[in-house]
Amino acid sequence: MLIEIPRVLDDDGVARLRVVIDAGEWVDGNVTSGPQAALAKRNQQLVEGSPAALEGGAIVLDALGRSPLFFAAALPLKIFPPLFNRYGAGQGFDVHVDNAIRIQHGSEFRIRSDLSMTLFLEDPAAYDGGELVIEDHFGVQSVKLPAGHAVLYPSSSLHKVTPVTRGVRVASFLWLQSMVRDDGDRRSLFDLDRSVQRLTAELGGSDRSVIELTGLYHNLLRKWADA
Repeated sequence: MLIEIPRVLDDDGVARLRVVIDAGEWVDGNVTSGPQAALAKRNQQLVEGSPAALEGGAIVLDALGRSPLFFAAALPLKIFPPLFNRYGAGQGFDVHVDNAIRIQHGSEFRIRSDLSMTLFLEDPAAYDGGELVIEDHFGVQSVKLPAGHAVLYPSSSLHKVTPVTRGVRVASFLWLQSMVRDDGDRRSLFDLDRSVQRLTAELGGSDRSVIELTGLYHNLLRKWADA
C-alpha cells in the first residue's frame, strides 16, 4: 500500500523545520546503512541524536500526530525517531530494501519496520532528479512531492532515490511498526475506514449502516491488531 499524505507540514512548518535542521551537523549518510545499503547510498545525513535532529524529529512527530490520514493508513504502534537526509548533485541511492529491524543507537529501542515514510522538505522545482521510485506488487511508482507532503509505503518494497542533477533534495525519513502487521489487512482496514468516513458525511453518524460498518472496522482491528 502506497499512500500520499498531503500537507503534513504547511509552508510555515516546513520553513521552521528547515531553520532547525539546516543549522545542524551533516555527515556521510552511511552512518545508518546496513552492509547492502552502504554499497548503494550516496548522500548526507543529519547526525542521529544531535540537538538539531531531536528538535526536528519532534516537529515531524507532532505534525504526524495531528494527521488523521497518517493514523488511518499506518495504525502506528512504534515510530522510529525521524531522521533527515539531503542529496546534492550526483548523489542518489540505488535500489535497496530497508532492514527488517531498526535499532536506535545507544538504546534498547527497536522496531520491526513494517512501513517507511519520506517527508519531502524542498520545493520540487528547486532540484532535478531525486525521485523516490518504489517497486512492489502495486507496480513501479515514482514519487516527488511538494515540500511538507509525505509518502507512506511498505518497508519490504524495493526502492531507490534517483540521482540529483541540480539543486539539493532534503527530506525526513522514518520507519514504523504498525499495530497491524500484514499489509493486506492494513489496506482493508484503511479502505473500510475511508468508506465509513464517506458514509458518515452522507448519512450521519447515527445511521444504522454506518454504525454496523464502524463495528465491523473495530472488530477487524481488534482481531488483527497488536497493541
